[in-house]
Amino acid sequence: MSLTFEDASARVDAYISQFREGYFPPLLMLARLTEETGEIARVIAHENGKTPKPGEDPGDLEMELADLLFVTICMANERGLNLERGFERMMAKVEKRDATRWTRKDASEPETTEQKPEAAQ
Repeated sequence: MSLTFEDASARVDAYISQFREGYFPPLLMLARLTEETGEIARVIAHENGKTPKPGEDPGDLEMELADLLFVTICMANERGLNLERGFERMMAKVEKRDATRWTRKDASEPETTEQKPEAAQ
């Protein structure tokens, strides 16, 4: 499945538009972004040594990141912003600004991959 920013934006808008309340006000969306960021931090802490409280779900990083993306799309939709254009502008900025900031991989180097935990099924 391939999903574009435009597809995601339209799908979120179709979902939100079926309710009279519509999008949350901007400050409430900002609070939701903050909440989701905290949930991402909790999952990462659990994956990296912090023991969950008794009975606490260790969490699902994929879902928490998707929750953050949903709220981000809601915020962009409510403001009439184009996330694809914004993403392209952001990538152009970091590709120029950070072009020599990091050590590039040598083409002859063997590919090293860090083992990542399997996504929860």
